[in-house]
Amino acid sequence: MADLPQESSAPDGSTPKASTPGDSLPGPAAGSSGPPPEDQPPKTPGPDGSVTDDALIDLGEVNFSDWYAHTVTMTNVGFLTVARRLPALIGHAVRMAWRASPRDTVATISLSVLGGMFTAFGLLATTGVLQALFSSGPTPDRVRAALPSLLLVGVAAALRATLEAGAGWAQSRLEPQVVRIAEKQLYDLTGRVDLVCFDDPDFHDSLQRARMRGVSMVDSVVDSAIDLLTGLIGIVAAAGVLGILHPVLLPLLVLAVIPDAWAAVRSARMRYTTMYALVPVRRRKWILTDLMADRETAAEVRSFTMRRFLMRLYDKVAGAEQDVVLDLARRQTVARIIGEALGGVGTAIVYVALGVLLAIGAVPLAVAGTAVLAIRSGQSSLSNLMFATNRLYEEGLYFTDFLDFCAQARERMGAVRARVAPTNFQRITVDEVTFGYPGKDDPALDQVSIHIDRGEVVALVGENGSGKTTLSKILAGLYDPTSGQVRWDDVDIQEVDQEELRRHIAVIAQDHTRWPLTAKENISMGLEKGEEALHASAEVAGADQVVAELPHGYRTLLDRRFKDGHEPSGGQWQRIAVARGFYRDAPLLICDEPTAALDARAEHALFERIRRHADGRTVLLITHRLASVRYADRIYVLDHGKVVEQGTHDQLMTHGGIYADLYSLQARAYTVVHERKESPTQV
Repeated sequence: MADLPQESSAPDGSTPKASTPGDSLPGPAAGSSGPPPEDQPPKTPGPDGSVTDDALIDLGEVNFSDWYAHTVTMTNVGFLTVARRLPALIGHAVRMAWRASPRDTVATISLSVLGGMFTAFGLLATTGVLQALFSSGPTPDRVRAALPSLLLVGVAAALRATLEAGAGWAQSRLEPQVVRIAEKQLYDLTGRVDLVCFDDPDFHDSLQRARMRGVSMVDSVVDSAIDLLTGLIGIVAAAGVLGILHPVLLPLLVLAVIPDAWAAVRSARMRYTTMYALVPVRRRKWILTDLMADRETAAEVRSFTMRRFLMRLYDKVAGAEQDVVLDLARRQTVARIIGEALGGVGTAIVYVALGVLLAIGAVPLAVAGTAVLAIRSGQSSLSNLMFATNRLYEEGLYFTDFLDFCAQARERMGAVRARVAPTNFQRITVDEVTFGYPGKDDPALDQVSIHIDRGEVVALVGENGSGKTTLSKILAGLYDPTSGQVRWDDVDIQEVDQEELRRHIAVIAQDHTRWPLTAKENISMGLEKGEEALHASAEVAGADQVVAELPHGYRTLLDRRFKDGHEPSGGQWQRIAVARGFYRDAPLLICDEPTAALDARAEHALFERIRRHADGRTVLLITHRLASVRYADRIYVLDHGKVVEQGTHDQLMTHGGIYADLYSLQARAYTVVHERKESPTQV
């Protein structure tokens, strides 16, 4: 599993690390003979006669001891730590709610406070009712004496219910608004950070946690924060009533709920540390489900009869996840039982204390009755508070992932580049540029220097991994060099607004995105330059023939997953991607393997179009098909991140270096094929 693809639409994210011997499930020792141990599955022959050993399946980073090494801090969080964290979480939640809707935020909090005030007023009015009912005299007289206080209790209850309904309505209005604000913030940042961040495993893990769990918890955190405030208001109301009735009653209220608070916090901590630890295994499981259920891999899964193998991998990963989740359920149940048992003891102590106070005459019967109601109300509010605290703490940890990612992304956006980006150039100069990817020891580019004059067609060639695409991304303003400069005339492009600079660069990439948009939108990419420019760019790229075959022309949705959608072939998509680059009509056109999915005839026609279209423009061409670059004004040959040769085609062939070897190899292959076709086989 170590070679599974790293990109996946998984709900959680963690980039798999290199496997170590300890990562594999235990299997029989090399060279051992005899039947496998009873606790290990036997080897089973496959349909092709090969023998597989489930016990030797490598699960990569699915190693639980490694997971928990990253969660030591979380597992040591205690109740006091939670209590210290809550004000900050509430503050973040309230600020998020305020950004979403100040009116609904004010309405929710103010109506909740007023509801708590009427709760306290109703409890105090209940004392008058009980005093009248417990007084001496005929029952009708006592009932009549209690009516005024009873009326106040009813009014208070009605007003409290109305206010709570209003607070609930305002709170429900906040939810979709908060989600929208959070998602906009997240995806705005992901679109503004430097592209190299996506090559950093730590950044990618942080993004996945924020995207898959963090942002989905924002509305829950706001709800929990408001619920916590509401519960706190209810407790304050009950505590205020008990304090007025008798000071001794107040600590009894706290005694009844401390065990529940402990159990809630412990359960939340258990759940978070376990879910955090399961990030790698769940991402691994989702990668496997994508491989088994995705359209792109369906044909190869069948061609190589991969179903049984993938199912074995899935079963191993899912089984490992299941064991951890079942253990979590057991530990949470034990904590809950202990908390409820201790809570029952606390409640019993409260009622015993009330009985003692009545027995010694410290409180009258009416006050004791009101105290019972106040304690019950306080317990209800405390129960809600503990539930909200539990949710807020647990979801707040995920919410913190979202906040941490946003802070990290802002830091990695770099300083604002206020210098105006140039709109054109006479020469682009790459001067001693070095660049390395995060986590890589060897640089992808090592002191590379080239230049491109306006109107030239310049080619970058070299074997895979030589640094061609990396250099093109630096020229496109997608990566900043670690050292060195890229200048448009005298302007260092690292000093200018990168988004504005990219408006003057067109890129035709080999790994272009197949956008689930209409054919028109796949070419225009959000720009509006009119129908004439759209048709002209499509014609230059040969994409007009593709559009002509679509059922709804330029309005056809290019995604078969949607109704009336259409899926072009690989070569057709390539033409659309080329049209995309031509439509931008930028002074610098970067073509990175633009003909990879085209046949020989289409490739030749496209290069002819590029040469005609490039009249007066500058083209940087990257390709492995060297016959297409022989007419370039200058060719740079890269090897292991260095420029090792440069010159025209004739100069490089005369030089007899890497370029001449590669060109001769390709030319010889075509010559051999031609000779075989011309000469019949002798029998």
